[in-house]
Amino acid sequence: MDLRKTHTTILNQGDPEQKRAEILEYFHATFEIDERLYDTLLNDDSFYLRPDRLRHPLIFYFGHTATFFINKLTVAKVIDQRINPRFESLFAVGVDEMSWDDLNEAHYDWPTRHQVKEYRDQVRVLLDRLIRTLPLTLPVGWQDPFWGIMMGIEHQRIHLETSSVLIRQLPLDQVQQLPLWDICHETGEPPVNQLLNVAGGAVTLGKSKEHPLYGWDNEYGQHCAEVPGFKAAQYLTSNREFLNFVEAGGYLERQWWTQEGWHWREFKQAEHPLFWIKSGDSWKLRTMAAEIDLPWNWPVEVNYLEAKAFCNWKSTAMGKSIRMPSEDEWNRLRDICDIPDSPAWETAPGNINLEWWASSCPVDRFKSGDFFDVLGNVWQWTETPIYPFHGFEVHPWYDDFSTPTFDTRHNLIKGGSWISTGNEATREARYAFRRHFFQHAGFRYVQSDAEIIIHDGQYESDALAAQYCDAHYGPHHFGVANFQAACAEICLEQMQGRNLGHALDLGCAVGRASFELARGGFEQVTGLDFSTRFFRLAARMQQEAALRYALPEEGEIVSFHEIDLAEFGLAETRQRVQFYQGDACNLPEKFKGYDLILAANLIDRLYSPRKFLSSIHERLNPGGLLVLTSPYTWLEEYTKKTEWLGGYREAGEPVWSLDGVQSALSEHFRLLGEPRDLPFVIRETHRKFQHTVAQLTVWELTSS
Repeated sequence: MDLRKTHTTILNQGDPEQKRAEILEYFHATFEIDERLYDTLLNDDSFYLRPDRLRHPLIFYFGHTATFFINKLTVAKVIDQRINPRFESLFAVGVDEMSWDDLNEAHYDWPTRHQVKEYRDQVRVLLDRLIRTLPLTLPVGWQDPFWGIMMGIEHQRIHLETSSVLIRQLPLDQVQQLPLWDICHETGEPPVNQLLNVAGGAVTLGKSKEHPLYGWDNEYGQHCAEVPGFKAAQYLTSNREFLNFVEAGGYLERQWWTQEGWHWREFKQAEHPLFWIKSGDSWKLRTMAAEIDLPWNWPVEVNYLEAKAFCNWKSTAMGKSIRMPSEDEWNRLRDICDIPDSPAWETAPGNINLEWWASSCPVDRFKSGDFFDVLGNVWQWTETPIYPFHGFEVHPWYDDFSTPTFDTRHNLIKGGSWISTGNEATREARYAFRRHFFQHAGFRYVQSDAEIIIHDGQYESDALAAQYCDAHYGPHHFGVANFQAACAEICLEQMQGRNLGHALDLGCAVGRASFELARGGFEQVTGLDFSTRFFRLAARMQQEAALRYALPEEGEIVSFHEIDLAEFGLAETRQRVQFYQGDACNLPEKFKGYDLILAANLIDRLYSPRKFLSSIHERLNPGGLLVLTSPYTWLEEYTKKTEWLGGYREAGEPVWSLDGVQSALSEHFRLLGEPRDLPFVIRETHRKFQHTVAQLTVWELTSS
């Protein structure tokens, strides 16, 4: 078993028993190389040092990769008995480095290294038995037990990267250089970097569920882009090239840094890259387990913030627009270099997959097309914060792998490093870290005037907004039809034979009825809501035809959902819809000239429903229709009692809301047909729903 030359497993073809043997070998190779990585720690005490004060000590990661198997296979119901519940809780959740100064200094009662090693051995025995005995059919899909096993294996390989970075930050006297982790000894001066043309073209990203390889959830879905031509540096930025920035005082001049970057630099008091060591008049480089003279022809290793400052400085020096590539541009560069995907490699096409060294190497060592180090050596920062592709779905066994990073603060890194193996070495891999995070990462700069598109992939987490997203676009509950679609359908029925010019959807919330009216034939629809939270979500739907939200399930547990207007047949007519924020009781003059006004479940949430009803005729064209729905839930927190249209007694007799509505509208409107009941359901949690019945009335304008 060659630990330094393995590939992730093809999961959709082959003989099942042969595939079982492949997965078993891949599992043991992964577990073994993980153990051998920790052999570089000199003694047990080294496991309890914190090389980075924003991370746990290495004993956590030693236990974490093993407990992950048990925790995920328990969630997947592949196993029903734990090995060590205390460990499986203690080692479950790491520190997400969300800031550079926010780690809670909580006390952890860590077990001994020997205890954790015994636990790891137990996990290894259990997984060996599961792989040998579980039923295996091909292809292996998302819900298959073997998908859970592959999840654990690929997760363990991710931590080869993160743990090796932490080991690299330990004091040198706490680590030892071992033959398995031998470093490159090729050093010298780098060639002069130059910008080469990259022809523009189409880029298509995203996997289907039929893809042959294991993938993390953010890899699935679809993204297509047309990338304009650009120029890219032939080589990764070398230590020598970056030294020019350091010697020019780049770390001390605010003008080159973003606000976030300068905040980080001031906090860290950084004056040069983390792994550089000033030694008199010369420099050294810290590798994973040694200090060597700084190899000027190796790629510099920095975080995004440092790379961005360099690019800003380089832009001024060259008089050109210099930055890092976007994810699309990086993939375009890879595509034109025609590099096969792992596991089709006979030999890795770069310093990747642990096939060459346990360190970086010269930037001109591996050529693909006209460029060097397209894959491997170090990860390459991009300008693109990670976002979900259209069609993204959260994997239910690991629902927080990707979604916490869809916050525009985690930038994608591409291409892999010398220790990137398994899924990390594949074309579709998408990993992202906070911009101040350190990995075995550097960068290639590009010259382009194209604007970087920041995809807002955040999940709406406001509970009320999420409830309305679900009410407008989610599944039916208890057999009750979608309320907004039903309102729009009734409006369109009533408008038969009438002019379908301009409609106003007052209190539109997140916009479903507005889109339905446009699809039904209205030339123009205006949606208006007083709530900023609803208005911005509706506007996003109109602009992007998609929306994501996190729906409360139980306590702190949420589920993640994606809305796509195309699924409802609403995407093609969305350009007829515009959304505004406004007060229905105090509308600007421009909101007039409508053939239909829909005010669904609005009047009992207005501060002055009488004023609204007494003036709404001014907004309608002659013969126009006003459609009202309301459950008449009058509450003083929204409407003073003197403004209620009903729901109170006068002279001892009950006053009903319908009578109040009729009284307010009778001067200008006549009621068409009889009032009708229209139910709706709002889901609060997995087990709590509001089931309400609104009354719908249709009013025709008779005089203005």
